[in-house]
Amino acid sequence: MANHKSSLKRIRQTKARTLHNKYYAKTMRNAVRKLRSLTDKEEAAKLYPVVQKMLDKLAKTNIIHANKAANLKSSLALHVNKLG
Repeated sequence: MANHKSSLKRIRQTKARTLHNKYYAKTMRNAVRKLRSLTDKEEAAKLYPVVQKMLDKLAKTNIIHANKAANLKSSLALHVNKLG
């Protein structure tokens, strides 16, 4: 167990930050999963900008890596365009 006041505070901060990041990462994964499961092009085209915005925000705040966001956006755009 930590002995210094500052290290105890750091542990508390890390726990809170981890919980916050996990929530948003999981929300993002669910949104991507939902978009990938759609078969209707109209619905997917409506949802894509929402997911894209979410990915950009998470990349900006370093919750996910910028390249991961770019790769996901690219693959999701392909998916939406392939729908008939």
